[in-house]
Amino acid sequence: MTQKMENLEVILNKEMSKEIERKFLIKVLPKNLKEYPHEKIAQGYLSMSKEDGNMEIRLRKKGKKYYLTAKGKGGKIKTELEAEITESQFNTFWIGTEGKRIEKTRYKIPFEKVMIELDIYEGALEGFCYADIEFLDEKSCDEFIAPEWFAEEATDDRRYSNKTLILKGLPEEYIKPESR
Repeated sequence: MTQKMENLEVILNKEMSKEIERKFLIKVLPKNLKEYPHEKIAQGYLSMSKEDGNMEIRLRKKGKKYYLTAKGKGGKIKTELEAEITESQFNTFWIGTEGKRIEKTRYKIPFEKVMIELDIYEGALEGFCYADIEFLDEKSCDEFIAPEWFAEEATDDRRYSNKTLILKGLPEEYIKPESR
């Protein structure tokens, strides 16, 4: 068996984990945004179908690291499987994501007991942004009180899923956040 096939088997046989998260649109961007740790992310989708029970399969370049991720259907709680891959593996599959890509800068903003990941999109989705917060358990997820600079919650709003944004663009009613 080749090294590439062994790596793929490791990825596919890894135990699935749960991702517990909430997403929010943004009313006002935080002050001094550039002072927070941030990095560019390029993300492309090999498969975007969750409706038939299949996993959404994506590639991601985050800084100098590369990932293959499979995500299941769900709102606050999703099944997720992720593995770091090589740059060569990433480049091999990246061509299959043409027309299904997003670019964004992710800012990591500490808030109380959580880390807010603020994604500001570029390219065709220029100006769109949302905050994503991952939680260790459902209780802390349900008890989370969003900061004032957040707008409405978008966790279960499919109009703001990456899949919908790639295929249809931004909803007409989307309001870009104010800058401070």
